[in-house]
Amino acid sequence: MAAFPKAGKNVGGNTPFQRYKAKKANQWAHTWLSIKQHKWLYLFLAPFAIIFATFVVAPVVISIFFSFTYFNVLEAPRFIGFQNYLNLFLADDVFLIALRNTILLAVVTGPIGYIMAFLFAWFINELPRYLRAFMTLVFYAPTIAGVAFMIWALIFSGDPNGWLNAYLVRFGIIETPILWLSNPAYMMPVIIIVSLWMSLGAGFLAFIAGLSTIDESLYEAGLVDGVRNRWQELWFITLPNMQGMLMFGAVMAITASFSVGGVTQGLAGFPSTDYAVHTVVNHLVDYGAIRFEMGYASAIATILFLAMIYSKIAVGKFLSRIGT
Repeated sequence: MAAFPKAGKNVGGNTPFQRYKAKKANQWAHTWLSIKQHKWLYLFLAPFAIIFATFVVAPVVISIFFSFTYFNVLEAPRFIGFQNYLNLFLADDVFLIALRNTILLAVVTGPIGYIMAFLFAWFINELPRYLRAFMTLVFYAPTIAGVAFMIWALIFSGDPNGWLNAYLVRFGIIETPILWLSNPAYMMPVIIIVSLWMSLGAGFLAFIAGLSTIDESLYEAGLVDGVRNRWQELWFITLPNMQGMLMFGAVMAITASFSVGGVTQGLAGFPSTDYAVHTVVNHLVDYGAIRFEMGYASAIATILFLAMIYSKIAVGKFLSRIGT
């Protein structure tokens, strides 16, 4: 096996540039040697890597490129620099409303949904095996239920026959039906409730899987070291041993909270009254799928993407401190 000098050793010259160039060449040589040694692993990873690069990485890069252009699908893209971004923040009042609504939904539903998913997974993990499997299905079902919007639309229907209105009128709490999905004063709380109900998704399953893989001997060792209650077990043993699952759940929660759009459109219509629950995703659909202003839509998508990335970085820094 060929030997390579250690990274950082003074090789290839005495000037800083020559040392930097030699160091980089040495690092690339080590990387290439590692690839050659593990070529079969990379071969098995290749199908997923190709699909991921084609359908995830490439569209993101293309979208960022189009965000600096005027592109209406019919004509060739025309480079306009940062004009789309300036228009978004300085001339598009609806976008600012959508951004405010999205941030509100993300701040409320993201952390609450994340904590709910973990706590439900923690409680369910204590149940017997078959009951645990049944309860996991019960809590996960709302995220895959195709009739979810229909049920919530019946509950919050604004006519006297709506389930919630009918009960409130029957018990004398209100005299006239409330327009839950048309009155801007009630629309956002309704959307938050529905979003939280649907928040137990892939992150919930990841928490269930992570909790089931923690070695029981760690809890016995914690008892010897002074852990006296379940909350201390949670903070000093459970959470530190679930860093990967916690990060995955956080990414899924951030993505779900920032990408709320189908719920608002399905319940409050498109556009909603006074744009009360209009989100960035709704704005993106408006310009991308209806107006076909793809350059402008790409700028919206890029801003949403950057918001998710920075939120993920902030959450990752917080999770790294757990148990320390």
